Amino acid sequence: MSKIKILILSLCSVAVLCSCDFMEHNKPLVREIGKVVADEIRQSGSDGGDSRHTERYAGEDDGLLVQTDRKGTPAQILRRTGYTVSYNRETKLPNWVAWHLTDDRTKGPAKRSGVDFTADTDVPAPRAEDSDYYGSGYDRGHMCPAADNKYSVQAMEESFLFTNMCPQNGNLNRGDWNEMEMACRGWAGKYGGVYVVCGPILYKGRHKTIGRNKVVVPDAFFKVVLRTGKNPCAIGFIYKNAEGNRPKGDYVNTVDDVERITGIDFFPTLPDDVERKVEAKADIREW
Repeated sequence: MSKIKILILSLCSVAVLCSCDFMEHNKPLVREIGKVVADEIRQSGSDGGDSRHTERYAGEDDGLLVQTDRKGTPAQILRRTGYTVSYNRETKLPNWVAWHLTDDRTKGPAKRSGVDFTADTDVPAPRAEDSDYYGSGYDRGHMCPAADNKYSVQAMEESFLFTNMCPQNGNLNRGDWNEMEMACRGWAGKYGGVYVVCGPILYKGRHKTIGRNKVVVPDAFFKVVLRTGKNPCAIGFIYKNAEGNRPKGDYVNTVDDVERITGIDFFPTLPDDVERKVEAKADIREW
């Protein structure tokens, strides 16, 4: 039962039991209850106008989806139906995108055909727009893939927000990066679900930008994958933002290595002993 219903029923019950005597001698309490009811009504009305909030957010009640950004990094946390993103207003890119990938999320009624890439109005302007990519030579590279969001039309649509995109080399996007995305879906089916975090890597120095809004072009990309359960295990990958055709093993790094390069603390809510164990080693043969 919603808070507003509880408050209204409580007020009505008190009024019936104590009638005018209660109302007369407890006016401050009555006014406070009325204020809370009004606030709840206003809040319910504002939420109801935004279709993005009608489904359960990906990050709700799941601490493994929230990573710790490098100190001083601009970070706006956005919780979507299918993923959680830390957005950087300076680079116009995500710092990271995280989601819990399960086999059932890769199946369902949602199709990517007909879904438009969309500027995310939840972040301040200037922000990435479709026009920034025109003639840039870069793909609009999904971080959380569309194919991981087939379970929900809303999740599929939100995967096309530019806060989930980075300028990505086309050969990488459609080649080795896509192969890694497919591998993650395979692991999700094999292990009953995995946690995935990925995003851009920006090395020190000046960076190329594209478009009127100066969207930064990443030097490379990272992906870390965690499986939990009786035998928790994690692995990291780093891909240069360039052409390549190599086996997955060539991109393997420990999660500790990815943390050192990005400055992000991955899966900080894991028990310390588990975090130290799974992040210190990486063996593709264990997957």
